[in-house]
Amino acid sequence: MGGLIKRRDFLTAATAATLLSACDGGLIRRFGKAALTRSNDAFEELIFSRQRLAPELPRSEETPEQDFPAYFKSASIPIAPANWILRVGGLVQRPMVFTLDQLMRMPVTDMRVRHYCVDGWTAAASWRGVRLREIANLVGIDPRDRFVEFRSFDAGYWSGWDLDSALHPQTLLAYGMNGHRLGAEHGAPLRLYSAVKLGYKNVKYLTDVNFLPTKVNGYWEDRGFDWFAGV
Repeated sequence: MGGLIKRRDFLTAATAATLLSACDGGLIRRFGKAALTRSNDAFEELIFSRQRLAPELPRSEETPEQDFPAYFKSASIPIAPANWILRVGGLVQRPMVFTLDQLMRMPVTDMRVRHYCVDGWTAAASWRGVRLREIANLVGIDPRDRFVEFRSFDAGYWSGWDLDSALHPQTLLAYGMNGHRLGAEHGAPLRLYSAVKLGYKNVKYLTDVNFLPTKVNGYWEDRGFDWFAGV
């Protein structure tokens, strides 16, 4: 068999093997769902590389925006308050706040990558924003930091990440989509977007980014979803 096995294909095969071995409930009875989830997270983190990039796609691969699913936890599309700001803190040297204008004046990164949802669908969009690692450099993260917490104004939706994924070059604080300002249905004014995580980890309607030495969970993670959730 020629060529290298893609990481996503390898994960799919490994996950399928685990599910097949557990389909009669044997593994779950022996170890418990939480233990299996921790094992899966540890395996994904082991093979993660901050240097591995998701492929950039041609414009022809872009999903029509009306066909790109829009999800939010609130009863209706969340709308940012007029005085919206992004707060960045935690264990850092210089806690800061940013307006959207300030973020848009920072070095710009554009990428067109494929989005993967835990429900099985995929789509592709062009994203514009500032790399999170640019923000990390400004606030001065502490050597003890290992995790990042992202919070939103979408009914308190939140998620915790590992620091390496957060500082990946394809992890953005995105304010643009498909050549225009990000729309409310997709997380305006600012959302987290990364090529290295499943969709539910990409928190929309951002309000807070906290760099932390201790692990934090998240809305779906508290409900049994994988914590690492890499793609």
